[in-house]
Amino acid sequence: MEVAFGVLGPVSAWDGAGDTIVLKGPRHRAVLARLLVARRRVVPVTRLAEDLWEDPPPGAVGAVRTFVAALRRALEPERPPRAPARLLVTEGPGYALRAEPGAVDAWRFEQAVADAAALPPGRELARLTEALGWWRGPAYAEFTAEEWIRAERSRLAELRLHAVERLAGARLALGRAAEAVADLDAHVAGHPWREDAWRLLALALYRAGRQGDALAVLRRARALLAEQLGVDPGPVLRRLEADILRHAPGLDPGPAPAESAARVWAQSAAAYDRAVPYGARARLESAVDLLRTLAVTGGGGLQDARRHRVAAVAAAEELGDPELTARVIGAYDVPAIWTRLDDPPQAARIVAAAERALAALPSRTPEAVRARLLATIAVESRGTRAARGAEAAREAERIARRLDDPALLAFALNGVFMQSFHRTGLAPRRDAVGAELVDLSARHGLVVFEALGHLVRLQARSALADFAGADAHAAAADRLAERHELPLLGVFTRWYRALRLDAAQGAPYGEAEAAYREAAAHLDGAGMPGLEHGLPALALLCLRLRHAPPGRTGGGAGRGSGPAVRSALRDTLRDTRGGTGWGTGWGTGADADWGPYEPWARPLVLLAGGRAAEAATALRAVPDPAPGLLAEALWCLAARAAVAVGDRRVMARARAALAPEAAELDGAGSALLPAGPVSAHLAALDAALAGPEGP
Repeated sequence: MEVAFGVLGPVSAWDGAGDTIVLKGPRHRAVLARLLVARRRVVPVTRLAEDLWEDPPPGAVGAVRTFVAALRRALEPERPPRAPARLLVTEGPGYALRAEPGAVDAWRFEQAVADAAALPPGRELARLTEALGWWRGPAYAEFTAEEWIRAERSRLAELRLHAVERLAGARLALGRAAEAVADLDAHVAGHPWREDAWRLLALALYRAGRQGDALAVLRRARALLAEQLGVDPGPVLRRLEADILRHAPGLDPGPAPAESAARVWAQSAAAYDRAVPYGARARLESAVDLLRTLAVTGGGGLQDARRHRVAAVAAAEELGDPELTARVIGAYDVPAIWTRLDDPPQAARIVAAAERALAALPSRTPEAVRARLLATIAVESRGTRAARGAEAAREAERIARRLDDPALLAFALNGVFMQSFHRTGLAPRRDAVGAELVDLSARHGLVVFEALGHLVRLQARSALADFAGADAHAAAADRLAERHELPLLGVFTRWYRALRLDAAQGAPYGEAEAAYREAAAHLDGAGMPGLEHGLPALALLCLRLRHAPPGRTGGGAGRGSGPAVRSALRDTLRDTRGGTGWGTGWGTGADADWGPYEPWARPLVLLAGGRAAEAATALRAVPDPAPGLLAEALWCLAARAAVAVGDRRVMARARAALAPEAAELDGAGSALLPAGPVSAHLAALDAALAGPEGP
């Protein structure tokens, strides 16, 4: 019997015949919902108890086991006694619901929305109409007050709004403007902060022959944005208003552009297949050109591009032509902004292939080919302490400047940026690299590298607490993203705005946390596991610490004793929940995704649970952070824990590492994490080091 689950409305389950499965009481349904949120991962039974009760009673774990047993009987009524469960399984310290991807309506909805993006308007309209019809009410409707469900509900709600707008866009592309107006009018009424919805409504009205109504809608949008958010309309709405007033030709629907584009693509691909022989070496180089474009689409496109890139390099090496291999490797000049590799083994294979090609190239090989291999080595060696990466970056830059090759220089500067993290306090140097990238790329039409330059400057100006400058670069990146369909830029600018809300605008904790959770929701499916794993939990940990009373948690200038700091940390972190795994559940297999940041988070989490001795042991094993955008923030976490447990050796290490960054903010260099002045951490370390040694 195949069981289906519904969470796009009240939590429900149906058997293979489509009949509703009775789920008993609200806590049974809560257990099922919590397991569905975990997406086939194990949820410890202690964690289930913590989520079901604000203050779990003594028999909470036993009660959870009873609920699970009842759910198993309901979901697998034909399972023989004592036979192992196949759907709701016991694994390690807890339970997992092994539902198939197509068995949960929310998972099917996500896939449908993603698939629809690649379809022509007619099929996209049908696919989105079907998918939106699966909604029976708000997601997880009966659990609106539960902290553990908030991020998932927000993410699904945002995805639904996005689908509604995409549906309207498909109708406009098909020339069905009047049909789109009614739905869009209700949509903007319920969600007045969504500027793209206002844009679509005004455009639909204009194309329906209602120019006056279209202008009135834009005036209404301006008034509501000012009243509710205190902001003016963005450049897209302002430009649309101007275009409507002058009857710009681009506003007319014309033939369905996506249909035409799809036809041109299919015809061109067929012509290429006819003209270029199968197995021709030109196919490899053409494939890499395609992969470069695919990589900047994000999501599955980025992951597919990485995978096929490795295959292309391997295929080139098999042909035994080092010059072809060098061109295939060097042509993939996709800008990189995040300093942690998404797939280190894959990057190591690319670096090794580039080094082999360099060694095998004949002397007559153009210098630009060598420089691209060197730039590749510099970019793919990021986040390591190998001297070769920095050496390759410098050599690639020298060659590019000597050849006066703008595209090559932009690629080389990406390598220079990636190799500028050998110590803290280098934000000004990276700002200069970003400024040159922006200027060079704008003059020569290198759009993706211009976007990279704005993100580099966004990070650097954030580190230096120049939020006005950072705002300008975030806005510039968003404009490029909209104009050139670069969706990954929005991942970084959305996180920056959460940081800014907290660090520059002094938003209350709850508002800042909501902004970070909303930003984290957009990482899912972005195709950047190096960014996704561990970052959301780390951001909320840093946020909670930042909102602690000044000087009481080892991050301010106060001279509190170790026990006082430990007590403050327990008070600050003990009630942090929402799927991050903080609190006493850490040591029993909590399901937090700390990713690579676990060594720096663990001592603080143990302290929050009152386990100071274990925290001290964990802290002694903390390594130096890898060179990268989060090194300063991780050192500051180590410094807090060191002050709390009185570990003078780690205090001294942290102080030496942070000293060059005294004038910067601790997490802002990434433009992602909640940030405060590094000088406050240094003052706390100085005060602790100047005091008497602990026992």
